[in-house]
Amino acid sequence: MLAGLSEIIVVSSPSALPQIHHLLGEGTQWGIRLSYVCQPAPNGIADGLLTVADELAGHPIVVILGDNIFYHTGLPMLLRRVAAQERGATIFAYQVSQPQRYGVVELDRDGRPISLAEKPAEPKSNLAVTGLYFYDERALELARKLRRSARGELEITDLNRMYLELGELTVQQIGRGSAWLDGGTTEDLYEASQFVRVLEERTGLKIACPEEVALRMGFIDRGQFAELVSALKPCRYRSYLETIVVEGPTR
Repeated sequence: MLAGLSEIIVVSSPSALPQIHHLLGEGTQWGIRLSYVCQPAPNGIADGLLTVADELAGHPIVVILGDNIFYHTGLPMLLRRVAAQERGATIFAYQVSQPQRYGVVELDRDGRPISLAEKPAEPKSNLAVTGLYFYDERALELARKLRRSARGELEITDLNRMYLELGELTVQQIGRGSAWLDGGTTEDLYEASQFVRVLEERTGLKIACPEEVALRMGFIDRGQFAELVSALKPCRYRSYLETIVVEGPTR
C-alpha cells in the first residue's frame, strides 16, 4: 500500500489462507482489492509466483514476504520510486552479522551486483537480500525456466540471478536509520515484536496501521476513515485512530 499499489494477492498454505482471509477480508474497507491463492506445498517463493501466473501475466510484480518487517522514514517515497521503474528487477539489501542465514548479494565498487548466493557457507559479503522484490512483466516467463534446487524448491535467488545475468538487476541498500526484521523463527518474531513495541510506545505512532496508510495514500477519504473508526469497539487502537480523525490535512 505504501508503494501506491491497490491490488494485492495473498499466497499462503491451505491451513493459513482461510484465517488470513477472515482477518483481512476483501480489502474494500481500505480502498484496495485483496484476493487469495493457495500454494499447496512450500515449494519456494518462485513457485508461489507461478501459482498466480494467470492473475499476474503481463504485469509488473511486487513480492513481499509475509514475515518481513521494514521500517524507514523515507520508505513510502523509496517504494514509489522503485515501483515507477519500467525495466528489470530491484532487490533490497541490508547489512547483517550472520549473512550465511540469508540470500547474499555481492556488489562491486560502484554498487552494482556481481553475484548472488542462497545461504552460502562462505558469504562474499554481509549484505542479505531482504524479502522485498520488484519485477517487470517478464518475471513469470523467466520463473517458468527455473529448475528446482537441492532443497526441491524454485528459488527466488535463481530468478534474481537471471535478471543479474541479463544486466538488469538493481540493488537498493537499506542503510543506517532503517530496520529490516525477518520473523521467520520464534526468536526473530519476538525481537520484531519488541522493536515495534518500543517504537510505538516512544513515538505514540502505530507502525503499518492499514486504516492510517489507506487514508494517507488517498485510497479512502476522511469520511470513510471515520466510518472505519466508529465501527471499532473501544480500545487503544481505536483511540489512536481517533487522534488521526481530528488532525489536519491528510498529506
